Amino acid sequence: MKKIEISTSAIVFKDILELPKEDKMLMDKAIEARGNAYAPYSKFNVGAALLLENNKIVLGNNQENAAYPSGMCAERVAIWNAGARFPGVKILKLAITAGSTISKVDKPVGPCGACRQTLSEFEINQKQPFELIFMGEVGEVVKTESLLSLLPFSFDSAYL
Repeated sequence: MKKIEISTSAIVFKDILELPKEDKMLMDKAIEARGNAYAPYSKFNVGAALLLENNKIVLGNNQENAAYPSGMCAERVAIWNAGARFPGVKILKLAITAGSTISKVDKPVGPCGACRQTLSEFEINQKQPFELIFMGEVGEVVKTESLLSLLPFSFDSAYL
């Protein structure tokens, strides 16, 4: 038997104004995308913005449906949009922001488990980590150097 220690690290910024210029610009795009989310049921709007290696920015936002499981998260909308429009182009950064029409979201909101799994496949396939930056509507912003740092023991195609 052996024990494995798992750790991760992140940088926490006081607010969006503390972000480096490029990261703030990307988060501003995610905020813009959040404003176009279709979330009439949960009232929880999420926006995502991907910065690609070719300097293109691809947006996504959550899209709900009355048949609840049929909706889609902002992160997966953005990453599949990038995969469809720019196949093989590496992802450099992903910014995510979440807000609610019911109450103020003042804590960073990271990707859900399904999104982490989907995003991890893109990071693994491109053989290069991409930064993840996430926040609520206001308050602290978290930045990690890799999506996989949020998903230890990830499942990928090597198991198939």
